[in-house]
Amino acid sequence: MLSVFDQGAPTPCPSPFNLAAHVLRHASDLPEKTALSLVSGDGAKDWTYGALAAAVRGTGTGLLNRGVKPGDIVLMRLGNTVEFPIAYLGAIAAGIVPVPTSSQLTEPETAKMIAELSPAAILRDPDVACADHPNQITLIDLEDMRSLPPCDYAMGDPERLAYVVYTSGTSGKQRAVAHAHRAIWARQMMVDGWYGLTERDRLLHAGAFNWTYTLGTGLMDPWTIGATALIPEPGTDPACLPALLRQHCATIFAAAPGVYRKFMQSNEKLELPDLRHGLCAGEKLSSTLHASWTRATGTDLFEAYGMSECSTFISASPAHPSRGEALGQPQQGRRIAILGTDGPVPLGEEGTIAIHQSDPGLMLGYLNASDETQARMQGDWFLTGDQGRMEPDGQIFYLGRSDDMMNAGGFRVSPLEVEATLAAHPGIEQVGVTAVEVKQDTYIIAAFYTGAAEIPTQELTEFANARLARYKQPRAFLYLDQLPSGANGKLLRRALPALFKAAQDQKV
Repeated sequence: MLSVFDQGAPTPCPSPFNLAAHVLRHASDLPEKTALSLVSGDGAKDWTYGALAAAVRGTGTGLLNRGVKPGDIVLMRLGNTVEFPIAYLGAIAAGIVPVPTSSQLTEPETAKMIAELSPAAILRDPDVACADHPNQITLIDLEDMRSLPPCDYAMGDPERLAYVVYTSGTSGKQRAVAHAHRAIWARQMMVDGWYGLTERDRLLHAGAFNWTYTLGTGLMDPWTIGATALIPEPGTDPACLPALLRQHCATIFAAAPGVYRKFMQSNEKLELPDLRHGLCAGEKLSSTLHASWTRATGTDLFEAYGMSECSTFISASPAHPSRGEALGQPQQGRRIAILGTDGPVPLGEEGTIAIHQSDPGLMLGYLNASDETQARMQGDWFLTGDQGRMEPDGQIFYLGRSDDMMNAGGFRVSPLEVEATLAAHPGIEQVGVTAVEVKQDTYIIAAFYTGAAEIPTQELTEFANARLARYKQPRAFLYLDQLPSGANGKLLRRALPALFKAAQDQKV
């Protein structure tokens, strides 16, 4: 048998459709229910469904009043505040296309985005770096818009462009991933296929408002089914999260593996009487960490695998736990395969994890880059670039990337992008970048370089800090006489971790 999982197509997305209208569909029947709690040790700041919908639709009116038209793109340069999801959904409600971005990006990085996107406006927090643009809508402007009369939801074809997110590509150039309004409809497959989420749940997500993982799993998905989203106050120490889970009666917890690791460092036992289970995504979950969480909490931890181009589509869930080291299985309604050069490989054999082009959550394509989009297709399948193996029961085992993409705190980072940035330093002749393990299950980005002389680490750190978002910056720099290379002279990036380990062993 071949490695293809196909157990029926999902219910087609209705038309006309609007992503924001779907997310806030419970505002009319649950107007007084708490949709969002911004939680801290001192209490919570609550938003009801009615208040949230009014703020979103008022923001839509405000953006239209500022001359932004349906179909226009707006670049979001906002921090970790509630304005982020309100502005995001407000734009979509009015038919405007938001582009959420990390607040860690530097001014040069945003300049490239502005040149590519030609946005009609920038939604701007003055404390967040951004290149110049003639039409900047400030944080104060956005706050004032909340009280405006509600805009009508811009209903239309669910296939039309709704939003754009950026992801690092294997070419080293960030790609703008274009998604349709139907993407939120596809996320219903995660409700049972990963979350086990119900209207009665209180889901606490440890991430920031302006992280797409938080935006989807932590906010929009709970709101779509009428649940309550809990988000920690900005700057909350991860060590305080167990207390917040108890104090605010969280029933589901979602975070990246790094947060779970910090939990386990100081807690052998966690008393979380309301918690049903945890959710994990952003990087591969280790079996050691999974076991530690289960021992400490008495609850399970369900992992999901996905990407910016299709969110999550393989996962474990309360109904279908993972087996051993497996990621889980494709969510019901997905069509997933493990491909070789000639198509699906036999069950049990390694190949590339692929998503069928009919998946309603799959991107429309890379914005203004049809050739790059087509390069990721093999027949009717979209290639993830990750290697996997499918067993007869549908469980999929992750076997690593077929390229050298790195993972930094849940963010995917292209080594080519970091290498290209560092190569501009006048003292660097050649450079190679990779992720290295500094202790069990903990990785950092390390840069290896050659040049006339070793460069002070502080100088290289400051150079990277001015040009790269924090999560892309190397945490270690290693000067070498020469970089490892193959017979064709190309960098052997996978040989770099051993050099780092040897250097660390010499220091001991």
